[in-house]
Amino acid sequence: MTRSRTRPLALAAAVAVLATGCVESGRTVHPDAVQPEASCPVEPDPSITTTARIAWQAIPNGDLVVKDRRVLEACMPNAEITWSEFDSGGDVVQAFGAGSVDLGLIGSSPAVKAVSPPLDIDLRVLWLTDVIGSAESLVVRDADVRSVRELAGRRIATPFGSTAHYSTLSALREAGIEDEVELVNLSPDKMAAAWQRGEIDAAWVWAPTLPELRRTGTVVLTSAETAEAGHPTFDMAAATAGFVEDNEDFVRMWTVAQDEAARALAAGEPGAVESVAVQLGVSPDAAREQIQGLRYPDAREQAGPEFFGGALGDVLVDTAAFLVEARETDGTAPPATYRQMPYAEAIEEVAAR
Repeated sequence: MTRSRTRPLALAAAVAVLATGCVESGRTVHPDAVQPEASCPVEPDPSITTTARIAWQAIPNGDLVVKDRRVLEACMPNAEITWSEFDSGGDVVQAFGAGSVDLGLIGSSPAVKAVSPPLDIDLRVLWLTDVIGSAESLVVRDADVRSVRELAGRRIATPFGSTAHYSTLSALREAGIEDEVELVNLSPDKMAAAWQRGEIDAAWVWAPTLPELRRTGTVVLTSAETAEAGHPTFDMAAATAGFVEDNEDFVRMWTVAQDEAARALAAGEPGAVESVAVQLGVSPDAAREQIQGLRYPDAREQAGPEFFGGALGDVLVDTAAFLVEARETDGTAPPATYRQMPYAEAIEEVAAR
């Protein structure tokens, strides 16, 4: 991979397909079925020849829209792009460590864990795909349990190394019962069976597992509430520092695609909802419900002081300190390591267009 030359991003005359909601006849909920026509929201750049291995997760955010609508392929027709699905941010961290992905969706706590000892993976955060709210929640089996404190002595499942794990640890510490529960490391796809067998009493997880558990359980706390208590979580896209340095034009165009998808999701545009539904294999109504549990900041907001323009680096530093206190990492890297993680250049350029 070689460093590509910089060129301006000219707006395309055509209206982006993200906003249309049009779906080809015969298309089904299977992601490999007949797909809508690919379209780029800006002038395509055939000079970009990057090879990019992208990790995605079944989370209702812009990745699903960009993937389903083949926006990257339309914007960079000579790039070689592959998408690989992962179950959690912890799995993506392992893939980064193995050198098998270049860019991918990862939660804020897994990203911090990746750059901390002993992993010490040099990552850059490129984009916040969503700010997590009620889309990640703690659900309990016993209807008589109304608070986290009442889970003392119980078994709680969550995917270790995920944002849900971070929220679980935060809530247990706030309730003062972090040493009085048994945490069980389960991937989302294994939780439903463990729940049905009565092997776990509660779980902090996201869709599609969350709504399945809610059918017989009760939500007692959400990630929106832990954020209000001072422990915000994000789903974010990260890439290796070497990939970013060698492929600035790819990252810039990728950011354009994510920005368009974020705007479409925030507005509830039918085309974006349809893409999420197709990629998750759910109905548009179910997809719309999941979308409402997340917030999708666009490039202009992300360039501001709350995120890439200032506070994000400090949030990552705080997350690192918390993970050490919770014995989830062996130690922290210097604060400068976390503060250099946010890569603001592409977001600032896209925000200014």
